Amino acid sequence: MANEEIILRVQSPDGTQRITISPSATTKELYEKVHASFNMPSFMFSLYKNKKRTGEIYSSNSQKIHSCNLKHGDMIFVNPVNGKKKDLSSSHRRSPSTVNVVEDEVDRLLWEQDGKIQRDRDPTYCRHSTHAQCVHCSPIDPWDENYLHDLKIKHLSFHAFLKKRSSGTKGTSVRLEDLNCAVKPGCKDHLPYPKGLCSKCMPSTITLSRQAYRHVDNVSFENPFLVERFLNYWRLTGHQRVGFLYGRYEIFKDVPLGIKATVAAIYEPPQESTRDTIQMLPDPKEELVKEIGKQLGLQCVGWIFTDLVAEDKTKGTVKYIRNIHDHFLSAQECITAAHLQNHNPNPCRDSLTGFYGSKFVTICVTGDSSNQVHMEGYQVSNQCMALVRDDCLVPTKDAPELAYIRESSNHQYVPDVYYREKDSYGNEVTKPARPLPIEYVLLDVPCSTPLEPQFTFPINPSITPFPVENRLLDGYIQDFSAFAHFMSQFPKEKFVDALVDFHVLIFIATMDTLPMKDHMALLLEGIRKGDIGQVQEWAQSDQWQTVIQLIQASGGSPPPLGVGGQVESGQGPGGSLRSPGPGLSSDSPGAQSSGPLWTCTHCTFLNQPHLDHCDVCGLPKG
Repeated sequence: MANEEIILRVQSPDGTQRITISPSATTKELYEKVHASFNMPSFMFSLYKNKKRTGEIYSSNSQKIHSCNLKHGDMIFVNPVNGKKKDLSSSHRRSPSTVNVVEDEVDRLLWEQDGKIQRDRDPTYCRHSTHAQCVHCSPIDPWDENYLHDLKIKHLSFHAFLKKRSSGTKGTSVRLEDLNCAVKPGCKDHLPYPKGLCSKCMPSTITLSRQAYRHVDNVSFENPFLVERFLNYWRLTGHQRVGFLYGRYEIFKDVPLGIKATVAAIYEPPQESTRDTIQMLPDPKEELVKEIGKQLGLQCVGWIFTDLVAEDKTKGTVKYIRNIHDHFLSAQECITAAHLQNHNPNPCRDSLTGFYGSKFVTICVTGDSSNQVHMEGYQVSNQCMALVRDDCLVPTKDAPELAYIRESSNHQYVPDVYYREKDSYGNEVTKPARPLPIEYVLLDVPCSTPLEPQFTFPINPSITPFPVENRLLDGYIQDFSAFAHFMSQFPKEKFVDALVDFHVLIFIATMDTLPMKDHMALLLEGIRKGDIGQVQEWAQSDQWQTVIQLIQASGGSPPPLGVGGQVESGQGPGGSLRSPGPGLSSDSPGAQSSGPLWTCTHCTFLNQPHLDHCDVCGLPKG
């Protein structure tokens, strides 16, 4: 009964609508349904239980409909911000508190900083006392052009850009607004497009500009083994490969108010590839992988793909195919990057909708000018994201460095799009974006590995690593036999090290024999915190003990795992979790009796040897 959907009546200045929703849905889903039902241009509204604006219903990912005491047939009321509708086509200012946004932790930390760059006393020009300051030694703004030029910083950081925009507004935040390239829905002044169109709903002509800032200023892979493990597929097959980067966003001190994406793991989704192409396939595990990453304190920060062609296999060199004379990213790759950025928006309190741009990065592994394998990092501009979101941008057939703005058709109106560039005389000219040089919307992001390698997931060179998911190669396929063999390499004192592997954790959560996804919260929390006690407590669960019995029954002959043991040392993310881990033998607490497991002929469940009846179906043995 609790899962049966209910109908809520929603009253707004535009009339009343009925919304069907489950009591177990979140209030955020309610806001989204209201937004869609009234064709609202933004989320600039609040919901209340009463007409007098009391009993506000807040948008939340955790609060449920039933916890708000909303019942079938109840009326709720929509109140636009400031009590009136907003014309989103015009610029205006609003207080940050009117947008309900959950920002990333790095953004909350940077908001609290002024970003001022401190300078030492100039020995030549400073003639004042020690406690005074002058124009030669006073702090400068994080967007100072001379300072950034001296450090060879090409783009402003996003937070420096925000502070520059608001520097002359006396504390009032100037709201950010996304580019609109599509016809606004719901106009009642004429018939739907293509039979009618008016200035209210028609997007304006667009003139693109080069983006002066970037949302991420650096990408750092924790250690070189991450990329080497990823590249191993290309080395084995000669086929290209794509993966998703899981890590965290951190403050980057080399750029004023900068942000760094630190990569801790690479997840490889289902895909089909050849020497020249990659096709990503639907991934049924996508949401589960994100959830496991979240419980480990990680999130998807970008994607990585290879474009490598061997030049001399004996020397290990590759061809130099991406450069200023050809292209850095192709139009198709930029469109894919924009698509992924749109699916990973950046929460921002200064935005009209609560999101602006994206921190999602693109890494291309290719050959450099010395024919060595190297990585190049990129993002595409917010304007490119809008063009792709509204399906206005397509690649050209024969020139990878050029994209093309669609022509209007009976199915879609596309505004005129222009871009600016300098001619041979240095004069700025405006050109139609048919075609559009893709480098116009491209932002480069430096990427590297630190001098001192870090290990959220430690690597033991003496251990054969667990196979990476979705690699359909003999000897490299994830199955229970490979899992049992992998676990057999760890003595009991290294039990925890066997589990501190992103690929292993995903396999445990989804293995066909006994999926553990609903029983891993304590394990993941223990790994994230570096709490060996929690991991040991989880290891005594019935589910894990069943897995161990299955490992032993599979013939993998792993050492006993999962119970008892003393803690030697523990580190959280960024280090290795180590424990003597523990044994499970016939006389240990987790074992019930000796002898082989027997398989129920009725339901195929593996039962303990001492049982005469199946523990699942209850039918007798044999």
